[in-house]
Parts: sequence; C-alpha cells; structure tokens
Amino acid sequence: MRALRTAWIGVLLALLTACSPPPLVQQQSYVFGTLVEVSVYDAPQPQARQAISAVLARFDHLHRTLHAWQPSALSQLNRALANQQRTQVTPELAALLQEAQALSAQTANLFNPAIGGLIALWGFHADTPQSRLPDPSARAALVKQHPLMADITLAGNTVSSSNPAVQIDLGGYAKGRALDDAVAILKQHGIQNALVNIGGNVIALGQHGRRPWRVGIQHPRQPGTLATLDLHDGEAIGTSGDYQRFFEVQGQRYCHVIDPRNGLPAHAMQSVTLLMRGAHAGVRSDALSKPLFIDGPQRLAEQAAHLGISAYLGVDAAGKMHVSPAMQARLR
Repeated sequence: MRALRTAWIGVLLALLTACSPPPLVQQQSYVFGTLVEVSVYDAPQPQARQAISAVLARFDHLHRTLHAWQPSALSQLNRALANQQRTQVTPELAALLQEAQALSAQTANLFNPAIGGLIALWGFHADTPQSRLPDPSARAALVKQHPLMADITLAGNTVSSSNPAVQIDLGGYAKGRALDDAVAILKQHGIQNALVNIGGNVIALGQHGRRPWRVGIQHPRQPGTLATLDLHDGEAIGTSGDYQRFFEVQGQRYCHVIDPRNGLPAHAMQSVTLLMRGAHAGVRSDALSKPLFIDGPQRLAEQAAHLGISAYLGVDAAGKMHVSPAMQARLR
C-alpha cells in the first residue's frame, strides 16, 4: 500500500510539473533616456538571463555610440562635420549612417537626422528640456542652411559633409535599430519567444505560450493605454508622440519632433503608432512614424500609402483618432 501511495504521489508531482507554466524571465534597464524591458518565455532561466544580458549590453553600446550631446562616436563626428573635416568612423557607424540616409530619402527628408543643430537649439540635447523658446533668427538661419542626410558623403568608413550645418541626431532611429538587433541576438542565443519594449517601441519574437504577445499603445494624454493589440512573431510597433519629451510656454506644448521644413516642433498630432512586420520592422516602425507625425492628420493616409504603411493609429491635436482599416482589425 505504501509503495502504491508513493507511486501515485510521483505521478501527481509529474503531472503538476507538466502543467506548471514555463518561466517568464524579465529584466529592466534604463537606456536611450527611457525604460527598457526584455521578457523571455519558455526558456531555461540561465539561457534566458544570458540572452537578456547580451541584449542589454548591445543597447548600452548603441546608447554610448549614438549619444548626441554626451561624449560619443557620434558627437565626435559632429564636431568634425561642423569644422568641415573628413573623419574616420567605425564600420558599424558608417552602416548606421547609410541606413539613416536611405530612410531620409524615402521620406522626402521629413525623417531628417541631420537637423541635430535645430534639436539642440530647442533645448532637447539635455536630460531635461529647457522651458524657453529659441531665438527666431537663429532658428531661421539654421533652416535656411537646409541640412540634409544627403549632404553627407560616405567613402568606405570616411565621412564628410559639404554643409557645416549638418549635425546628426539619430534619436528617431536608435530605438528601432536596437529592437532589430535585439531579435538577432536573442535568436543567436537560441531564444524562440521574447518581447522587447523600449519606451513603447516594441518587437515580438515567437509568442507567449499558446497566444501572441499582447501589448498596449500609450494614451498620449491620459494614464494607461489607448488600445491593445496582439503582436505576432516578427511584428513591431513604433510610436512618435508629443508626451515624453516636451516643455510648455504660456500653455503651448513644444515637443522634440522637429519639422525640418520650418524648424518648429510638430504640433498637429499627439501621437502616431505604426505596426510593421518583416525585415527591419523595428527600424521602419520607429523612423517612418516621424513623417506621419510631422505632416499631420490631413496627409496621414496619403503619407502612409506613399511609404507602404498599411497599419497605423494616429491621435490628432484635438484628440481625434485616425485608424487605418488594417490597424482597426488588430486593435482590442
């Protein structure tokens, strides 16, 4: 009888072990000026921890390489460009600049990382934005110089520019690049199911057990989410909004997304979120949300069609939602 009881206990323990959910391993950090979270599902904890550490190390490397106002490879390059000097950069940075050039050309320069001088003028090259308006004549002078990514010449790893006004700020691209790199690193470590969240820019790998990863889209004016949706393997969402880095003067909000055509913070939208999948989903969801945000609600559908974007959700300055049919079908 004792042997039978012991056997049944063994069977029960085995069944309980089989029914227990696989571990969800999560780790947070603070990179790119925002909270970062990496979640790994259904992998041995040591393997998951090692993979997450590699992802966070990559994020830290990108942060230190691409920082626009603290000592970095990018700030060193910007000093050389301002002095119209040719300079050598790493193959990695050269490849990032080349990708940013292509994205800028695709968006008719509405995504324009060459306007770092304007972003600095508005006080956004600081951990805490200034609360004052820049000198209008200084802003007009920078706009007149018309800095573009096309002004940059890449010859192998040598970078130069004919326009001394070019100052590169890859803040509208770095999170997306980091998401794509994270997926590659997780796969290299044998991780099949993970979710990476960089301040609301999110990418999914595999799924969360028997269901997709479920994520929320931040409401631009209220605590909590505007909507939720399920992210499938290889899908990413990227958001441009006026609610994270901004300041107010006399009741007017000024955000960090600058319209390169006039040098003013874009003000026609509160937020724009894109859902992308396939190659470079992270980069495309991040960078391509900028032209839709800048151009405003009247041209939202037109810009999206031009850029090959089918799934988007926008909230205009009046708080009205603009949702494409493809995105509407995915929202909860």
